[in-house]
Amino acid sequence: MTDLLAARSQMALSLAFHILFAVAGMGMPLLMAIAEAAWLRTGDGLYREVAKRWAKGTAILFAVGAVTGTVLSFELGLLWPGFMRFAGPILAMPFSMEGFAFFFEAIFLGVYLYGWDRVPRLAHWGAGVGVLLSGVASAAFVVCANAWMNNPTGYVVEPDGGLTIDPVAAMFNPGATGEVLHMVMAAFVSIGFLGAGIHAWYLLRDEANLFHRRGHAIATLVAVTAALAQPLTGHVIAEHTAHAQPAKLAAAEAQWADETWAPVRIGGWPDVANERTDYAIEVPGLLSVLAFGDPEAMVPGLSRVPIDDRPNVVVVHAAYQVMLGLAMAMAGVAVVAGALWVKRRHAPRDRLLLWAQVLLAPAGLIAVEAGWTVTEVGRQPWVIQGVMRTSNAVTPVNGISASLVIYAAMYALLGVATLALLRQQFAAAPVVHPHDDGGAA
Repeated sequence: MTDLLAARSQMALSLAFHILFAVAGMGMPLLMAIAEAAWLRTGDGLYREVAKRWAKGTAILFAVGAVTGTVLSFELGLLWPGFMRFAGPILAMPFSMEGFAFFFEAIFLGVYLYGWDRVPRLAHWGAGVGVLLSGVASAAFVVCANAWMNNPTGYVVEPDGGLTIDPVAAMFNPGATGEVLHMVMAAFVSIGFLGAGIHAWYLLRDEANLFHRRGHAIATLVAVTAALAQPLTGHVIAEHTAHAQPAKLAAAEAQWADETWAPVRIGGWPDVANERTDYAIEVPGLLSVLAFGDPEAMVPGLSRVPIDDRPNVVVVHAAYQVMLGLAMAMAGVAVVAGALWVKRRHAPRDRLLLWAQVLLAPAGLIAVEAGWTVTEVGRQPWVIQGVMRTSNAVTPVNGISASLVIYAAMYALLGVATLALLRQQFAAAPVVHPHDDGGAA
């Protein structure tokens, strides 16, 4: 393994692990804030217990996320000094703002965890909302930095090699809004389905447990709402990518030739040597419509991109198919759950639906990982699109493979410990049943 591949692999591993906690930092506070609001509105103490249980899980995930986030900040400098030397001054604003958001999140979380019965109820709920908003802000600033790597703006290289920087234009680059909205909504979808799936599992074993009915209803509400809204944010990104990163879009869709009435491909396997995609189901014209709003619009293919400038088509296309497939499955379950909820005026708990939610519990997190694979691998061989190649940004230090092994072992231990702690929280959840058959969440 070359040092470049080892550095990329270590960064990918760190990002893949940390993003799970970033997603939880947005989704979990939303669940606990809704649960506490339901308690304040109804006086039902079980909603308070649900909020407290979710808050403990949030604290565990926040602690581990803080560790992995710190590791990532060091890796940027240690593995990619060429990138930081050039981009560090440009990205100083979003990175520093992310730090402020992180500290606010920690403060609000501390108040929320230890403020039960110590601060006014409304102020306590406000602290939960503060955790939510600061968690979203923290992730948004990082996503803005990533969007800049895809859309480098807000700077001018002077004749002497120095930079004139507009930090606001850099942070709020053309791709920032779409990427932030898509990431935030993906977090809500992921945690909504994960929470609904966990509570559904316990309801399949004990359908009358009111604690899990309450938790399941709130998580299902978030999952349904976010899953139905997510395709809109995905469309915004697709349109922008078509203009700003046509090679990424072509790789995601395995589009080799310039083509009008370009199809969306479902499945298929890219044959790189012969520049074709085998075994795909094609929907003619749909890609042209999604990218440019016109079925006759020409979608550029990879054949016009020099071979050395092409991303790994097999990886990008496969990841894109995984992301879209899981998103469609979650949207389908969301439509069914939403329709049943409207019809019955309470959260549906049909066993078939509960099993579907259990099976899709990890789907959102897997889709997030696949989506970030498309975003990052789809930009290669550039670390900054059209400006700096990844090979020019990597550290000249040798022996990165050993570091990769150490980090992999560390993340494996952290992952096992985190899962054990979270399992303990759910296993210790109260068992509460209604006094009669009429009880419902």
